[in-house]
Amino acid sequence: MCWPSRLDPGVAIVPDSVATHTAEFLRVKALAERGVASAQHSLGFLYVNGQGVPKNDELAVAWYRMAASAGLEQAQYNLGVMYQKGQGVPQDLAQAVYWYTQAAEQGYAAAQYNLGWLYAKGQGIPADVHQAMHWFGKAAEQGDPGAQHNLGMMYEGGKGVTQDIGQAIEWYRRAAEQNYARSQFNLALRYDSGQGIARDVQQAIHWFRKAAEQGYAPAQFNLGLRYDKGQDLPQDSEKAILWYGRAGEQGHASSQFNLALIHDSGHGVARDPDLALHWFRKAAEQGHAGAQDNLGLRYEHGQGVDQDYAIAAHWYRKAAEQGSAGAQYHLGQLVDAGHGVPQDAQEAIAWYRKAAEQGHLRAQFDLALRIEDEAMHWYRKAADQDYAPAQYMLGQLLDRDDSGAVDPRQAWEWYRKAADQGHALAQFALGLRYDSGHGVERDYEAAHFWYLCAARQGHARAQFNLGVMYASGQGVQKDLVEAYAWLHRAGAAGVIPATTYIQRIAARMEPALLAQANGYAGVA
Repeated sequence: MCWPSRLDPGVAIVPDSVATHTAEFLRVKALAERGVASAQHSLGFLYVNGQGVPKNDELAVAWYRMAASAGLEQAQYNLGVMYQKGQGVPQDLAQAVYWYTQAAEQGYAAAQYNLGWLYAKGQGIPADVHQAMHWFGKAAEQGDPGAQHNLGMMYEGGKGVTQDIGQAIEWYRRAAEQNYARSQFNLALRYDSGQGIARDVQQAIHWFRKAAEQGYAPAQFNLGLRYDKGQDLPQDSEKAILWYGRAGEQGHASSQFNLALIHDSGHGVARDPDLALHWFRKAAEQGHAGAQDNLGLRYEHGQGVDQDYAIAAHWYRKAAEQGSAGAQYHLGQLVDAGHGVPQDAQEAIAWYRKAAEQGHLRAQFDLALRIEDEAMHWYRKAADQDYAPAQYMLGQLLDRDDSGAVDPRQAWEWYRKAADQGHALAQFALGLRYDSGHGVERDYEAAHFWYLCAARQGHARAQFNLGVMYASGQGVQKDLVEAYAWLHRAGAAGVIPATTYIQRIAARMEPALLAQANGYAGVA
């Protein structure tokens, strides 16, 4: 829970004439020296702000102390501020607590707020959420928006009080209506989620915009995201850039990262790789893991920067140590290859494992390739994410006699999943199964279909088998021209038996048909 602190020694307002006229300063000083508490406080205020007199924090503290000792609550509050900030005196949070308490017990709202904050944080006094609640409540009832916001947070989180979302929303609303940006944002979140209140997207956007217009970066990011994705607002990349930009200039890392993505992709605006790189770097330097991983990719591949594996590894490592699965995988690849870092197969496996355990399918697949004892487990993890190469490899394992888990039917199911995604090896494997009746009922038409799918992707053995099927009319109408063409493609790809079949087919063809077949196959 984040408690905003109020450390403004200027709550008590001094008339402009005192601040600008030396004669008036001398008059106030004379009254202060006679022991008039309000004048002593005003004189301290002038010294703090350097109004009509050189700034002097030590003298300010001295005059505040005189007025505070006389019981003036404004001076007690401001003296507490000086102790909390260590301004004009060594920082002493216990003294800050003491003086805030003096003012708070007289009903001074700003002191009640700061006292609640110190109790909440356990600064200068043992942490006590009940005391924090008490003093925030006192200030909130007087209309202090910061205290109202903090009460809302306590009710929302059940800190020092029974959790009550309805009460939280009521306090957020009271502060939001006083233009308190944090509460406007929190109220927007409640309307957006429908938590504790009927969901109302338009009210959510209304309060997000209110907070954003006051410069509250999380609200600016939220508006930018909605314009970026076209969520509850018309998609508008320029407005997304506007709001992301305002938050990004304040150092909001997620806004900087999303700005980079927009400029990198050219989504709705002209693509600008240099600007994308600028924002990726800004976000990365603030610790945004996605930006760090992206910056690593740019250095690894020399995109917009000179290729530098060592710098790529630096950024990958920063993101990987934050738990970014993508960065863990990318770092594993560099370590595996020894690019920019010492080659270390075991360290590479350790990074692959971290990524794989988070569901990174390429890491799962690579881990399966490297660790035979775990191959079935990791192929299945990746296959369950519809990764076709893993589905094919899982089918292979379930087909192998030495795997200890032979299951032809299950192998067929994984081949089929991969084949449906266009995986040529899986398509050929299905063709073989239907051709031979292995694990399924023999079906030459189905075999022809899957061989054709694989053959069209350049699978040489599928091309050969397809040629044989056309030559014999097995699963398809006999067509010597098609057979001749497919066998030529298989032969050109290095399938040695194709040559013998081509000669046999040529011997069975009339000269005119052979000429047609040669033309179809592209043979001179």
